[in-house]
Order: sequence, then C-alpha cells, then structure tokens
Amino acid sequence: MKTIKKYKWWLISSFSLLLILGCFLVPLPYYMEMPGGAYDIRTVLTVNNKEDKEKGSYNFVAVGVSKATVFQVIYAWLTPFTEITSAQETTGGVSDADYIRINQFYMETSQNGAIYEALNLADKKANLDYMGVYVLNVSKNSTFKGVLNIADTVTGVNGKTFSSSKELIKYVSKQKLGSKVSVQYTSENKKKSAKGKIVKLSNGKNGIGIGLVDHTKVASDDKIKFSTDGVGGPSAGLMFTLDIYDQLIDQDLRKGRVIAGTGTIEEDGKVGNIGGAGMKVAAADKIDADIFFVPNNPLDKAVLKENPKALNNYQEAKQAAKKLGSKMKIVPVKNVRDAIDYLKTHR
Repeated sequence: MKTIKKYKWWLISSFSLLLILGCFLVPLPYYMEMPGGAYDIRTVLTVNNKEDKEKGSYNFVAVGVSKATVFQVIYAWLTPFTEITSAQETTGGVSDADYIRINQFYMETSQNGAIYEALNLADKKANLDYMGVYVLNVSKNSTFKGVLNIADTVTGVNGKTFSSSKELIKYVSKQKLGSKVSVQYTSENKKKSAKGKIVKLSNGKNGIGIGLVDHTKVASDDKIKFSTDGVGGPSAGLMFTLDIYDQLIDQDLRKGRVIAGTGTIEEDGKVGNIGGAGMKVAAADKIDADIFFVPNNPLDKAVLKENPKALNNYQEAKQAAKKLGSKMKIVPVKNVRDAIDYLKTHR
C-alpha cells in the first residue's frame, strides 16, 4: 500500500514539474514585445574611417520580440510597457525565417536611406546605383515559389540586366504566358540562377509572380560603413541620419548630450511612423537620455474611425514618459531637418 502511494506522489510530482517546465519553455502562438536596448550608434557605424570622440551620443532604440510562453503572458500582464501580440500582428503571418529576412531588408534600406539623406544634407555628392530588385513576396502561383526568398535580389532575367525595376517589369510582361524564363539573383551574398515559367498575375498581366522594389546602393567618395548583424527593422533611419550628418559637418550638434530617438527615413527626408513608441521611450529612459526624437504624423482617418482614442507616435511617447516620470525631453519631428534645427537651437 505504501509503495502505491509513493508511486502516486511520484507521478503527481513529475506531472507538476513537466507542467511548470511547459509554462517556461513551450511557446504559444503569440509573441511578447517589451523594451529592448538603447545602443550608441558609434558601436555600429564609422564615417571615413575616423573615430568619433565627441562627448555625448546618438542612440537608436529597439523593441525586444520573442515567442511567448505561459509564464511570459503572465509576466506581460504584470509588467508595464510589455505586450502580448498574435503572430499575425507581429510577423504578418510569414515564417520566422522570412520575418528575419524582412527585418534585415528593412535595416539595410534604412541604412542606405540614412546615408543618402545625410550626404545630401551635408552638400556632399551622392548617387543611387541600381543593384537589382528586392523580392518582397512570391505569389502562390509563381513557379519560383520556394526558390526565391524575401529579400533576395533579382539582378537579371534571361541573362538581361536592367537599370530600373520598371524596365524589368516591362520586359517580363512582354513574354508569352507559359514560356520558360531564367532568373539571375543573389541570396545571402551568393550569385544564383533559377528556371521557371511566365504566369498570369492578379492584375491580368504576365510576369514571374514576385512583389518587388528597387535595390539601390549609395555611391559616394565618403566611406560610411555599418555593422548591425542581428539587428533588424527600419525605425533607426532618423538616428542613423543624424549621426552620419553630424560627422560629415564641421559642427558638433550633440554638445555632450545623450540623444535617442526613433523613426524611419524617407527619400525626401520625411520621418515615418514606427511601432512600439512607448516601449522605445522606456528603453531610452534606461540610459538617462536627454532628448528623444519621435515622429509626429497624423493618424489615418481609417485608424481613428476604428479607434477614436488611438494615439500617434508622439502622443504615445509623451504618455509613456509621463508614466515613467522621465525628465527626458520628448521632441516631435516630421522630417530630419526638424531634429537638426532643434539640436542647433537648443544648447
């Protein structure tokens, strides 16, 4: 009888242990988002091979994303600036591998945009060289499904090269439906080639069935290099631009201040919206930043119609700073010049 009872307690203990381990280790179909780090851009950027020794720093901020467990769901409920989101909300429904590729693509394009904008602001010569087209998605009926991946770069079709995505699309659309076609591309810095067929696109035209955008690279006499392995997304564009610009001109805009911020950078210098503004404020507050630049663009009418209480990035950042009791100055910007002007006029 004692042996049976002992065996029962052993089973109960083992089951309880497995249950506890499951709460910590088994991922749910959700993600946890929380404040990540704030990083001095000098650790990932060099301009003309010079060491930036000026006091203060420009910092880009990140949101930490991980697959959620039961324990993390409970932790998120109890912890401010921590959210649980669905896979659809976080990754758009793509695989983890494609999600990483997309964020690497966004990081690369944000760096390229920052370099180009900073060079123009500093009155330096800069050209955008066409490298091919980035693959943004591959349609279900494409014969290149499972061959071309998101963020691969298509450099040619049937051995022909092009000077823009428009030229490539024009050439492909003239090919006969079902005809054989070869695509030259690079994937993870390796040159490759694949064969497929022309298919009918959803717009009724002929094509190879990929969503694409121009892959360009800045050509300049100035040598600007990034090393951001393991970091993805487009939201550091504004801060990259400010850091590069400050190193290209004869002034010191930092003046010893710890400056953080977020926002994408567009070709015309506009600062685009980002996600997780409140979490990024919390990340910047951890390093005692003096200034936090944040986009201040109006919300779409459709968003406000669905949620009349929705906040734009600036409003969300202000709310977060107030909740934290932070002394950090939250500065709204709509373009990179707003940020530059602020740094020049506020000493």
